[in-house]
Amino acid sequence: MAQWAKIAQIIHVLPNKPLYPSNFTMQVQSYNNKDITFLEHKVSELMNLRQATHQHQEELNWERQNLETIENPEDIKKSVIVKQHILKLEYDIDQLITRRARCLDSCVSDLQNCQRDYLGSLQEWKYSQHKAVIGFPFDSNLLPLQMWSEQLLGINERLRQEYMLVGTPNPACKLQLENLLHSLIDSSLVVEKQPPQVIKTQSKFSTTVRCLLGEKVMPGKPVVIKAQIVNELQAKNLGNLHSDTVAELINNQSILEKHPGNKTTCATFRNMSVRKIKRADRKGSESVTEEKFAILFSTEITYVGCDTSYQIQMISLPVVITVHGSQDSNALATILWDCAFDRVPFAVPDSVSWREMCQTLNCKFTSEVNTQHNLDKFNQHFLAQKIFDKPDFSGDFSEMMVSWAQFNKEVLPGRSFTFWQWFEGVTELSKKHLRPYWSEGLIFGFIGKHHLHMILAERPNGTFLLRFSDSEIGGITIAYVSACETGGQKVQNIQPFSKKDLEIRSLADRIRDINEILYLYPNVGKDEAFGKFYTGPLVPPSDGYLPATLHTKVGP
Repeated sequence: MAQWAKIAQIIHVLPNKPLYPSNFTMQVQSYNNKDITFLEHKVSELMNLRQATHQHQEELNWERQNLETIENPEDIKKSVIVKQHILKLEYDIDQLITRRARCLDSCVSDLQNCQRDYLGSLQEWKYSQHKAVIGFPFDSNLLPLQMWSEQLLGINERLRQEYMLVGTPNPACKLQLENLLHSLIDSSLVVEKQPPQVIKTQSKFSTTVRCLLGEKVMPGKPVVIKAQIVNELQAKNLGNLHSDTVAELINNQSILEKHPGNKTTCATFRNMSVRKIKRADRKGSESVTEEKFAILFSTEITYVGCDTSYQIQMISLPVVITVHGSQDSNALATILWDCAFDRVPFAVPDSVSWREMCQTLNCKFTSEVNTQHNLDKFNQHFLAQKIFDKPDFSGDFSEMMVSWAQFNKEVLPGRSFTFWQWFEGVTELSKKHLRPYWSEGLIFGFIGKHHLHMILAERPNGTFLLRFSDSEIGGITIAYVSACETGGQKVQNIQPFSKKDLEIRSLADRIRDINEILYLYPNVGKDEAFGKFYTGPLVPPSDGYLPATLHTKVGP
């Protein structure tokens, strides 16, 4: 037991804090409101300077005209006064022009900073959306970002108007405003609802693209968004619209529509389907489920206040395209590795630290099972022992590197399946049949037989715990202490229950059936632990038949 106490001290424990703030929307709104309000105040100041300059210029023109009308020599004193006023007006106008030029430069600089913050927040939203695939928390609300982008576009338009009214234009300022406009418009399309990341050919799926500048779209001509499948090479070179198609995509066009009720402008693709797929030449042992694609959305949009139309592209998260349901598990492994460990689109490392992998597995498991009960330190350590094939190692696995091959290419020693296939099977079983038990801490889950025998040693006969099967995909077994014929004790393992078994009779009812098990480890009576999950008495059928039920019995 001292060995496991040591493990408990040095093992990496997953943080309880979410990777992304749950109040992301509030943070964006607070940050946005402060900066935009300040910037709009400065733009108003710029307009006031222009108006003041205009008023001074009109007054100057009037005084010059007055000076020309003074012909009587006796009005010399009056002429001097007018000339002095003209000189003062000319000086004031020069000062206003200088202040206005500086204010314009300052406004453009502040707009650039504000837009940089906006694009950073938008990128954080996309990153969070990507990580949500593996279970990380995600605030999907785009309205604050939409309002922010619309305000930035409005300010850019006002500054471009002010620039055109400047007496001495600054080409650098104009270019900066144009670049900011292009950058803002290029980022105006967002894949709000991602397509399934595993897409089976000939099956329908949906996705939604949202325009964050929807209120500014020029009315009249409908905006059509087209979708196409791109491969990895094409996804890395999005500068040009692609004519070389790698897949036949059905129902791949949708019109951008405004929805005043929720203030959104979206194009929804409801019944897309991949009919055919052209795969690249594979390298070595690479399988079809390791090949990633993406959906590229492209359109041409004209915005109010802009002189030209803009061609815009937006790419989805990577997807894996399969032809049969049997490929789903391996395809999900590719997606999980991509979502958890990507650095740039499609580029992933060959290996990652166990610390990163462990956090990813925990997030995926808790998200799929829909539970707040994390994998504990012993679960984590057993998973590390399993993936590294080090059943007797009691040290710290945190910085040891896990390769893609260890994760989902090489089968586990003595098994016919990979680590991921085994873990995904456990996750699926827990999701469908074990969530309430796991959430209340009634399932020990991931534990090796060596650790199992250590903690059950010297426990009363009938003490049991629930562990996921080590030898089968998607099975849970009951390990319990029983008496030996020689008078000692031994640990018995009941044949694992599969998804099919638990569909026939629930885990709680099977535990109630088995007389050999009495106390859930460490010492909780089984009725106290599982009683609330027992099925009630059968109601006699109305046709006169006696009710019948199945009963779980242990032994030959």
